[in-house]
Amino acid sequence: MEKRELVCIVCPRGCHLTVDENLNVTGNTCKRGEMYGRQEVTNPTRTVTSTVRVEGGELPLCPVKTKDPIPKGKIFEVMDEINKVHLKTPVHIGDVVIEDVAGTGVAVVATRDMERIG
Repeated sequence: MEKRELVCIVCPRGCHLTVDENLNVTGNTCKRGEMYGRQEVTNPTRTVTSTVRVEGGELPLCPVKTKDPIPKGKIFEVMDEINKVHLKTPVHIGDVVIEDVAGTGVAVVATRDMERIG
């Protein structure tokens, strides 16, 4: 692995990190930045947010997110599964929309209440 330059996203400071081949992190101003730098070069993860179609609600789409971060390399597989989902109202915050998305062991959950109309 070569030296990597990153901008830390853990807090608003946006520290410019350097991670070397021995996973030594420099440029961070806190311990969280050091942990972020190591994770980002060894096993990057992301929380995916999106929307799914919903029938019978006040809006045509319901916002959803992965309950926990997923491996960055699985984002497109996760989105393929999310895009196939069609919900029916009522939907409540925290309702599981997909139990184990793309074999990650992570659930996709609703992030908004959607009541039935009509």
